[in-house]
Amino acid sequence: MSSNASTTAPPSWQTTDWRKSALCADEAATRLFFPVGVTGAAEVQIQDAKTVCEGCPVVAECLSFAIETNQEYGIWGGKSEEERRVIRRAWRAERRAQRAALKAS
Repeated sequence: MSSNASTTAPPSWQTTDWRKSALCADEAATRLFFPVGVTGAAEVQIQDAKTVCEGCPVVAECLSFAIETNQEYGIWGGKSEEERRVIRRAWRAERRAQRAALKAS
């Protein structure tokens, strides 16, 4: 996430040009990124999706979009649902601190 995230308009599905460059852009690949569950066969699917993300030219944009739009399910930006929850908490805390600093100045 960029530090500008709080000063720019929130992303939307209509303004996601980066998705055209994503390695998961075709429909068949997209299914890989939404495993059912987190154990057994889903563990393999999650790792396979993350492997695709490792080589993706827009992995950072994807993760930022997922965090900023609160995508709860699937693999986004090479991160699982739980990994994004941790990142999102830190991102929100940073945004709160920035707003508090602005009010104090």
